Parts: sequence; C-alpha cells; structure tokens
Amino acid sequence: MKFIDEYRDREGAEKCARAIARITTRPWTIMEVCGGQTHAIVKFGIDELLPKEITLVHGPGCPVCVTPLELIDKAIEIASQPGVIFCSFGDMLRVPGSKRDLLAVKSTGGDVRMVYSPLDAVKIAAENPSRQVVFFAVGFETTAPANAMAVYQARQKGIKNFSILVSHVLVPPAIEAVLSSPHNRVQGFLAAGHVCAIMGYTEYYPIAKKYHVPIVVTGFEPIDILRGVYACIQQCEQGRAEVENAYARAVQREGNEPAQKMIREVFRIIPRKWRGIGEIPQSGFGLSEAYEEFDAEKRFGVAGYTAEESSECISGLILQGVKKPGDCTAFGKKCTPEHPLGATMVSNEGACAAYYRYRR
Repeated sequence: MKFIDEYRDREGAEKCARAIARITTRPWTIMEVCGGQTHAIVKFGIDELLPKEITLVHGPGCPVCVTPLELIDKAIEIASQPGVIFCSFGDMLRVPGSKRDLLAVKSTGGDVRMVYSPLDAVKIAAENPSRQVVFFAVGFETTAPANAMAVYQARQKGIKNFSILVSHVLVPPAIEAVLSSPHNRVQGFLAAGHVCAIMGYTEYYPIAKKYHVPIVVTGFEPIDILRGVYACIQQCEQGRAEVENAYARAVQREGNEPAQKMIREVFRIIPRKWRGIGEIPQSGFGLSEAYEEFDAEKRFGVAGYTAEESSECISGLILQGVKKPGDCTAFGKKCTPEHPLGATMVSNEGACAAYYRYRR
C-alpha cells in the first residue's frame, strides 16, 4: 500500500538502525507513549534492531488500559438498566470490571452495541426516542473531537435521550507524571503522532525544558519509529532537550485548530484517575457546564463508585515503564486474552496483549 510500504521497507529500517548504532555511546532508556507504537515495536522487532545500549519501555498510551476500574463498573451498571442502549467501541467490551465485563451484560440480555463512531450512537438515539442511549467516550485527545461533535449535534438536534460516559485522558500530564515519579528511568520520549495531529506539540515545550528531556513526535510504522529513536538518541548524546517533529507529513506545530475549537466548546479540563497509576491533576476532559445535561454519570446517578485493582496485576507498573509484561508472574498463565486480569491484556494497544501475541 502506497505510503505504508515505504515506511516498512526492511533495508530502510536496517539503515536507520545502523545510523542509531553509530551515534550511540552509552545506555539510554526511551519511552514510546502510544500503545499503537508499542504494538509496532513488538510486532516488527524494532527493539531487537537497536543497539543493546538502548532500552525501549512502554508508556501509558493506551486509553482503554488506563480507564479506571470504577468507570468500567459504572458502564456495566448503566448498561444493565432496562430501557438503556449502551454503545461503545469494540475494544471496551471485554475490559474487566470488578466482577464482569460489558459482553457479560450483553449475554444476559443487556442492549450493548458496538459502534464505529459516536455519531452512530446519536443516530440510534434519534431512532429510539423512548430509550436512553449512552456512548462510552474513551480516548486521548485523538478521539475527543468526534465525541465532542456527537454531543454538540445531539444538542443542536434536540435529542434529549443521548448522553456520554466520559473517560478522556490527556498525554502531556501523563508524561509529566512519569517524569516526576521517584521510579522514573526514562531519558527521552517518543510522542504519539495522532495526538499531536489534533493538539500540535507546543504543550511539550515546558515539559522538555523543566525535566531536560527530549520529546520527539513520531508515527507508527517501523521507519517512523526508528527515525524518532534516532532523533531522540541524537539529542541525548548531545545533551540537548528539545521538542522535535519527526512526523511532519501528518503533524503541524499548532495541530488541528477547528478540532481544538470543538473540544473547547464541549469539554473542560479536569483531574482524572488513571488505572494502575492514580489521579493525575488536570489530565482529563469532562463535559463543560453548558453540556452537563449529556453527562451519563449524573443522569444515571453513578458518580460515587469506587473499586480496587487486582493485587496480581502489575499493569500500573507496566504503564509507567517500570516493568515489562514478562516481569508479571501471571502473564500467559493466569492472565491471557481469554481470561485477562487487567486491561493491558485486553486492549488492541495494550503492552501485555502485544507481548502475548508476538513474544510469548
């Protein structure tokens, strides 16, 4: 496929890897933030192409993985109520809550539907005025414009039986949380290109300066990632800490301003709890006061839920780059994609799922 095959070229990848080896003189630990990048790294063996001095660790860049346990329980509670049509992207349906998942609700008669766009859920609400339709709005900044547009259109069309359960999280505060941790060992970051395509990358400037760490925006194909690693290692070796765009074919400095305007119209920035990590200040989106009527938590009275994580699951440490999936004693044994202990084994972007599929 044009514009994909070029970035999966074996000779080109090996050339990039040799260039990285030539400039590497000491050990460096680099974190890729996005789960999509993690899967590409493991699937294509990108980490195995790199010199032994370079360690790639996997960050909290999977929105499904960092959705807190109690929010899954809230989704299950709402979806279990009579008269509710609960809509979600497919990767959320098997994420375990405290006792069961959304597919279990569906198997016992709940009307749980997989959709491909939040606008599909708005359409379902318009076609079913006597029922409450809820969309599970999960994601980083990448999916926020479409979710904001769904709420905006519902209000414009006067659709009163539509609401969203919001679990939006933001990348820059997560990077800062990793860097400020006493367990941090990350010396450079590969920032997620799709997030920056929406938000730009000016938010990273103060982080790079404060923590003296290079942040390189890159894509998801092997050569994209290797070019990002090269730029990051080059900065580390030279003692620089700058924000650099190695994904210029898709990302501009200021991002997508109309998409940002829609986000600001519908959402506000709030503290958000991250599964396995805890609460990070100013790290999520919630509905703004003008759109609170579309808040499913308030509509269904589930705002006060709390839940405890499995003590056997180390997904929080994996999401912080402290551990890798193979360090977990349950990996591939008590925890599998069919019977997951945590979301990192369920999600298509989860690190544990990637290692289970490609590295067992």
